[in-house]
Amino acid sequence: MTSVRRPEPSRVLVIVPAWNEETTLAAVVEETRRALLDAGVPADILVVDDGSDDATGAVAEASGAFVAHLAVNLGVGGAMRTGYRYARRQGYAATVQVDADGQHNPADIPALLSVLADGADIVIGARVAGDGAYLARGPRRWAMSMLSGTISRIAHTRLTDTTSGFKACGPRAIALFARSYPAEYLGDTVESLVVAARTHLVIREVGVVMRPRAGGQPSHGPARSAAFLGRAVLALGLALTRPRPELRGTFRQYEELDA
Repeated sequence: MTSVRRPEPSRVLVIVPAWNEETTLAAVVEETRRALLDAGVPADILVVDDGSDDATGAVAEASGAFVAHLAVNLGVGGAMRTGYRYARRQGYAATVQVDADGQHNPADIPALLSVLADGADIVIGARVAGDGAYLARGPRRWAMSMLSGTISRIAHTRLTDTTSGFKACGPRAIALFARSYPAEYLGDTVESLVVAARTHLVIREVGVVMRPRAGGQPSHGPARSAAFLGRAVLALGLALTRPRPELRGTFRQYEELDA
């Protein structure tokens, strides 16, 4: 890590998991920093270099963000767990996950934080509920609908986009995810929400506009969509059958969870 200082109590940590995103990362960090400054949101940016074999780590260092270098690729779940542990230990009041490919619009972050401040523990940036042209078809749409319907029932609230990686978390969610964040496929979205809902955290969503990837390859196509459906069903089944984790402590106490 590049810093061990204590942030001010209201400060936000933006966590950017990045694997081989050298072409887009610098622009994402700069746009995020500028958007938060314009909105008056006190925040730091942590890039988790997830075992990249390109120049992602060097680009992250040059961007001025805090950087965590993982020796091997752990996937988004493992990278985010690193970010949540850092946020917990450094005392951040909230976190926001922003992908390194440029799809998430940092200008939407204040809207997520506003709902968080109203009492939610987790706020999802929902593509389906936004004003953009996001449209999923075929197996991908079926999977998203099935997942959202099931998790909505568990969370006792209507959710439309439970596979979105754009989300904000408050102190109770940070404490939980620092201990129990799933690292498997779709664990960072589907299983993490099941874990949160079964631990009685409050989950809400805000409509956002998702942008096209600024680089890299999208994970769409008939074959990939069909695979997504099968893996989504498996991920949900695993999430529902695992023991419910215990949430211990409050925001003032969660550093004790290191013991």
